[in-house]
Amino acid sequence: MSKSNMIEIKNLNLTFGHDNKKNQVLHDINLSVSDGEIYGLVGESGSGKTTVLKCLAGLFNHWTGEISLDGKPLNHKIDQENCKKVQMVFQDPYGSLHPRHRIDTILTEPLKIHNINNRNDRVEEILLKVGLDTSFRNRYPHQLSGGQRQRIAIARSLILKPRVLLLDEPTSALDVSVQAEILNLLSDLQKQEKLTYLMVTHDLGVVSHICHKVSVMQYGKIIETLAVSDLISDSKKDEYTTMLVNSSREYHR
Repeated sequence: MSKSNMIEIKNLNLTFGHDNKKNQVLHDINLSVSDGEIYGLVGESGSGKTTVLKCLAGLFNHWTGEISLDGKPLNHKIDQENCKKVQMVFQDPYGSLHPRHRIDTILTEPLKIHNINNRNDRVEEILLKVGLDTSFRNRYPHQLSGGQRQRIAIARSLILKPRVLLLDEPTSALDVSVQAEILNLLSDLQKQEKLTYLMVTHDLGVVSHICHKVSVMQYGKIIETLAVSDLISDSKKDEYTTMLVNSSREYHR
């Protein structure tokens, strides 16, 4: 039996500006992400990858087209129920955590907003799931390493028990030595919590490590969609995709 689609996007368009200053940044985006799938969006900077995530997260709401989550249409206003279902992990753990809030406050705040009880237990449980002990509750973000900050960002995204995580280059701001740790953590959490991921990255190594399927974007359009095994093999691909793959093979850290 085939899996149902957790994310369905049809003819998604997004334009900024008015009149002669209009700039269309997304052009008829179509993609489907199955329940429990890890789906990658790749392409050069400015190709529109993160913009797609922001439409799904409700950070941009003037898009046109159709977006469905778990079979239910997404409207153009932030919906509290959708906020529990879909959460986002941002690229920069230095900027995504409030510098003057303790970790306990950062993790408790979403529970307060959604009137969820057993907050102490939920915070302790999620810290352990991301590989941190409860002593981190009393620390500030500046007292953590980059990898620990990103673990807290992941914990915050998971504390509402969502079905979908939107991952905006979650390892690119980290030292190379901890990138694999965070990717392995995300992979383990996806299996444990039965999550669906839509991950933006420009690193094809990340795609081959964690993703099942990938769409290649350029100039706000999806050039092609293919299985990760086809992306990294020598099978025939679009010229732009081939260029990305070859550039990745030539790059060595």
